[in-house]
Amino acid sequence: MNNLSAPTPPRLLPLGDTAWTLEFGDSIDPALHARVLGLAEALGAARASAGAPFSAIVDAVPTFRSLTVHYDPLATDGERLGQDLLRLAQSAGSASQVGRHWRIPVCFDPEYAPDLDELAQSKGLSRDAVIALMSEATFQVYMIGFMPGFPYMGGLPAVFEMPRLASPRKAVPARSLAVAGAMCAVYPWESPGGWRLLGRTPVPMFSASEADSPSLLASGDRVRWQAIDKSRYLEIEAQVAAGSFDRQSLLQGEAR
Repeated sequence: MNNLSAPTPPRLLPLGDTAWTLEFGDSIDPALHARVLGLAEALGAARASAGAPFSAIVDAVPTFRSLTVHYDPLATDGERLGQDLLRLAQSAGSASQVGRHWRIPVCFDPEYAPDLDELAQSKGLSRDAVIALMSEATFQVYMIGFMPGFPYMGGLPAVFEMPRLASPRKAVPARSLAVAGAMCAVYPWESPGGWRLLGRTPVPMFSASEADSPSLLASGDRVRWQAIDKSRYLEIEAQVAAGSFDRQSLLQGEAR
C-alpha cells in the first residue's frame, strides 16, 4: 500500500492587477521547489511554441515555493490568463532539466570571515573543519531576492545553523559569503545585514555588463565553494576589475 501523500494542489493568488502567483506549498523543500521550476519550464515552452494565451506575460519569477507571473493587463484578460496558468500548474509536474553547476572561489582568510571563528567555537569545530564542510557541501539556489543577484541557497550543513546576529552590521562588504538559519547567501553589494560572514568571493554576483544574464546564479543552480588563499583572491579580483575574468570558467557542467 502506498502511504505517500499526494502533492498539494497549486493555489492561484492575485498580486495586484498585473500579476498572478502560483503557490505550491508553505515550506522550503527541494521537491516543492522542483515543482516551481517545473511550472517555469512548462511556461517557457508554452510561451515559445504557442504564444497566446501567454503572449502578454512579461516576466516569471520563481521563489522557494511559488512562481509569480507578471503580465501586461492591457494585452490580455487577466482572469482568463490566471485560469490558464492554474491549469498549466496542475499538469506541469516537476522540473525535467537540472540547473548549472558552479565551482566558485571563496577566501576564508580572517580579514574576510569575521564570524567564522565564533561559529567554529560555538559548534566545537576547528576553523579548518568549518572550511572543509563548507567546501564539501553542495548548495541549491532557491531564489534570487532581497537585491539583484542575492542568491538564497539551501544545503547548509545542519551543524552550522545559527540565528542572525542580534545586532545587524550597518555595512556588509560586497561579495561576502554569509549564513543564517539553514540558508547560505552572498551579498552582491555592500549593504546592511545580519547574516554571519564566513568568507568572501572575488567573483561578482551581479554584472550589468552581462546583458543576457546579469545575475551570476539562477534558481535551480547548484554551487560548491572552492577555498582559495588571499593571494589568489586578489589575483582574481584584479582580473575582474580589468575585465579579463571569464565567469563561464566557473561552470562545472550540469548539476547532479
